[in-house]
Amino acid sequence: MGILSRTSYVLKSKINSLLNRAEDPTETLDYSYEQMRDQLQKVKRGIADLTTQKKRLEMQKRRLEEDVEKHNRQAREAVRQDREDLARRALEKKKTKMRQMEELDGQIERLQGTQDQLVEKKETLQQRIEEFRTKKESMKARYEAAEASNRVSEAMTGVGDEMDDVGMAIERAEERTQDMEARAAAMDELYDEGAFDDQLSDKDSIDRELEQLSSSSDVEAELDTLKADMGKGGGSADAESADAGSSDDEVSADLEELEAEMDAAESGGSGDEAVEADLEELEDEENSDA
Repeated sequence: MGILSRTSYVLKSKINSLLNRAEDPTETLDYSYEQMRDQLQKVKRGIADLTTQKKRLEMQKRRLEEDVEKHNRQAREAVRQDREDLARRALEKKKTKMRQMEELDGQIERLQGTQDQLVEKKETLQQRIEEFRTKKESMKARYEAAEASNRVSEAMTGVGDEMDDVGMAIERAEERTQDMEARAAAMDELYDEGAFDDQLSDKDSIDRELEQLSSSSDVEAELDTLKADMGKGGGSADAESADAGSSDDEVSADLEELEAEMDAAESGGSGDEAVEADLEELEDEENSDA
C-alpha cells in the first residue's frame, strides 16, 4: 500500500469515526423519511407527466380519426363526381392518417403500460413509506427512552462526561484547598519561629532574641524582689490579721448586746436612751478601727 492510498485510508477511517460519534439516529431516521417522501413526489410527478403525454397522443389520435373520416367523405364525393384522381388522393391521405393512428396506438399503449407500472410502484412505495414512518416513530421513542435512561444512570453512577468534569473540578478544588492550608500552616510556623523579619522595624532576629532574654531577666529580678518584700512584711501582716479578727469579735459582741437591748425595749417599752448610747459607742469603735 502506497503512502497516498494509506493516507487516504486513514483519513477516511477518521472521518467515519467522527461521523459515527456525531450521528444522531433520530435525525437520520427523519432525514431518510423525508428522502423517501421526496422520491414518492418524484414518482407522482412522473406519473402526471406520463399521463399528460398520453393525453396529448390521444388528442392527436382523435384529430387523425377526424381526418380519416373527412378523407373518406372526400373520396366518396369525388367518385360521385367522376373524379377518380381526387378520390385516389383522398384515399392516399386516408391511408397515411391511418398509419399515423396505428403508430399513435402503439405509443399510447406503451405509455399506458409504463403508467400502470409507475402507479403500482407508487402505491408500493407509499405503503413502504407508511411502514417506515411507523417504525421510525417507534425507533425514535426507543432511542429517546434509552438515552434518557443512560443519562440517569450516568448521573447516578457518576461515570458520564459531565460528571467526570464535575469530579475533576472537585479534585482540583480539593488539591488547591490542601495546598492553601499547607501554605498557611507553613507561614504560621515560620512566623512563630521568627523566620520572617518585621518589615516595619530595623531590628533583625538576633536583636529580637536579645530583647526577649533581657525581658526574661527583668521579670526574674522583679519576681525575686517581690518575694523578698513579702518575706520582710509577713509578721506585721499576721498581726494586722489578728487585730482585725479581735476587732471583729468585739463588734459582733456589741451587736449581740444591742439586739438583746432592742428586744427588751420592744417587750417593756423602756431603755431607749441606753440603746442610743450603745449605738453611738459602737459607731465610735468602728470608726477608730477603720
